[in-house]
Amino acid sequence: MQLSVLVFVITSMFSMGLSLTMGQIIEPLRSVRLVVLALAANFILVPVLAIVILLIIPLEQGLATGLIIMATAAGAPFLPKLAQSAKGNMAFSVGLMTLLMVSTIIYMPLVLPFLLQGVEVDALAIAQSLLFTMLVPLAVGLLIKWRYESTADSLQPHMAQVSTVALVLLMVSGLVINFSDIVDVIGTGGILAVLIFLIVATIIGYLLGGPAVNTRSVLGLGTAQRNLAAALIVAGQNFADDPDVIVMILVAGLVGLVVLMVIGGELGRRSEKAAA
Repeated sequence: MQLSVLVFVITSMFSMGLSLTMGQIIEPLRSVRLVVLALAANFILVPVLAIVILLIIPLEQGLATGLIIMATAAGAPFLPKLAQSAKGNMAFSVGLMTLLMVSTIIYMPLVLPFLLQGVEVDALAIAQSLLFTMLVPLAVGLLIKWRYESTADSLQPHMAQVSTVALVLLMVSGLVINFSDIVDVIGTGGILAVLIFLIVATIIGYLLGGPAVNTRSVLGLGTAQRNLAAALIVAGQNFADDPDVIVMILVAGLVGLVVLMVIGGELGRRSEKAAA
């Protein structure tokens, strides 16, 4: 499963870099108001949401820790695909993903030790892992796109395909390896907590996404879709002795992928009707 995580993250970031320019990433983020609202939604309101949910639905320590880790990990590589299904602003989805991903690298090591009292988090290890598995592949892809555009254009579809296959393998292997643990989560309130988290986070992002429908849908989906890769890296490095932490992250990832694809499809249909 660890191999699937690494392959998915690295190929996703590399593929994204091969398909973009720095200008395309930066342009949608020129709105200071939208950037501030996006950061507030993902790094203030969503962690607060997770804490409130845990006050309402008391979970076992490992499951609660997994939810908190997910709440602090933003910038999912899957966001552009969700935005595409929602007929959202694709340029904004990529810019937002990059902004949240970079912010997560700084944010998680600083905030997690305060949210998880009594737990030591290796800040340097987290930052290094996210840097080398996410930012470096993205930067290499952007460099190739800038210097060798034809090579990037021919290579990008293959990387995107490998990324999709790795994601499927990640989910399948996660289900197979942790099936009994995932079944056990059903009676703990963990599934309910994840569903509430996803729906409320989507509403938060949607309401803060500005006047344009195609940015509201992207920020809504981007706020709910947490960075599964970053969360798994942190959990694997710091909580390997507590399988419930990884199980909760996997459950949130699996449920989130299904729920948000449905929400994205519905938003896309509404957008098409409005345009018609």
